[in-house]
Amino acid sequence: MPHREGHRSHHSGWLRAAVLGANDGIISTASLMMGIVAAQADSSAVLLAGVAGLVAGAMSMAAGEYVSVRSQADTEAADLARETHELATDAAGEHRELEEIYVARGLQRELAREVAKQLMQHDALGAHARDELGITDMYSARPLQAALTSAATFAAGALIPLLVVLLHPAQYLSFAIVASSLFALVLLGGLAAKVGGANLWLGAARVGFWGAAAMALTSVAGHLFGVVF
Repeated sequence: MPHREGHRSHHSGWLRAAVLGANDGIISTASLMMGIVAAQADSSAVLLAGVAGLVAGAMSMAAGEYVSVRSQADTEAADLARETHELATDAAGEHRELEEIYVARGLQRELAREVAKQLMQHDALGAHARDELGITDMYSARPLQAALTSAATFAAGALIPLLVVLLHPAQYLSFAIVASSLFALVLLGGLAAKVGGANLWLGAARVGFWGAAAMALTSVAGHLFGVVF
């Protein structure tokens, strides 16, 4: 039975999309709602702004992630098509190219030549995709998956401050939004750092700091515009 090791980098694709989506959902929605609260709006206006922020933000995340990853997928497809053509028209040159890659990685030339020969006999396109282009099944672009993950995690994060508005009285709304959102951000940052093998406390503090800064700035903006208008 082949030995399979679990590496944290294997989680990087979905973890990146999930963490970015949830972080944006919490920060942008909570910050938007704090701006409305600071402008002296009532709870219904705050809730309406939060719902609008959730829907708009989720769609923005989905569209942005899809376009970005779709572009990556198109690039990968174009590279594979070019590689397929080169294998069909210049197999010997492609063999030498693969050989040089293995020599550069530290193999002796004779061994590198034999490895290239055997890999090309087994799966020439797969060998070049992996070792020349850096494309593997695990890391290949999946635009629809990335878009749905970003939208879903954004919406999940945005629900936290929305639930606070529904469950807390108006006089405690500002404190409740800040406290619950910062708690969720710190927890999420620490979890992401732990899964990724980074420092848990540093990851939590980093996310918490930027979340607090975003909510503070939008509160100031909401207060200033509330006074003017």
